[in-house]
Amino acid sequence: MVDKSHVSITINISLVVMLILSSVACSGGNKAVGDAITERDSLPVLESRIVNTVITDSGIMRYRVKTPEWLVYDKKNPSYWAFEKGVYLETYDSLAHVESTIQCDTAYYYDRQKLWKLIGQVLIKNIRGEKISTNLLFWDQERKSVYSDEFIKIEQPDRIITGHGFESNQEMTDYIIHKVEGIFYVDNETLAADTTSAPPAN
Repeated sequence: MVDKSHVSITINISLVVMLILSSVACSGGNKAVGDAITERDSLPVLESRIVNTVITDSGIMRYRVKTPEWLVYDKKNPSYWAFEKGVYLETYDSLAHVESTIQCDTAYYYDRQKLWKLIGQVLIKNIRGEKISTNLLFWDQERKSVYSDEFIKIEQPDRIITGHGFESNQEMTDYIIHKVEGIFYVDNETLAADTTSAPPAN
C-alpha cells in the first residue's frame, strides 16, 4: 500500500525546489541583462586608431581631423566624440583653403550641440599667422564662435598679448580679450637675427 502522506511530502519538496531554482534563474537573468545595459552605455560604439579624415557639411569640406584615437559614445547623455590622446584640426573656407590649425592634448566633440571642448596645451594658428595658446577653449559651431575663460596668449608679428577671457569668430581673426594683462612689443631686428641664425628647415 502506498503511503499518501509520503507522496504528498515528496511532491511539496519538489515544488519548493523548483520554485527556488526558478527564482534564482530569474534573478540571475535580470542581473545579467542589467549589467549588459550598463556596460553598453559606458562603451564606445565606434573606436578608430590613427585617423586622418575630412569632415564635410552639405558636400563642402569643413575641417580635417588627425588623431591617434577617436572614440564615439552614442549612449552617453549628452553623446560625444572623445579624442583623449590629442587631436590636430584644420579648418577650411568655402574654397577649401586652410583658415586655421588647431591642436591640443585632449578634445571632446558634443555632436548634438556641435560644440568642441579643447583641453590641455591648446595651440591655434590663424590665416594671418597669429599664434594663440591657452589651456581651455570652446568652439561652438552652431554660433560660429570660439571662447575661453582661461589665461590666453596671442603672438602677433609685432607684439605678444596676454590676458584672461577670450571671444572670437571661428576663423580666429576677429577677437576680444576681456581682461588684458600685458602687451609686449617684439623687436623686429631681434626676430630677424633669430631667423638668420636658425638652422635651415629640412
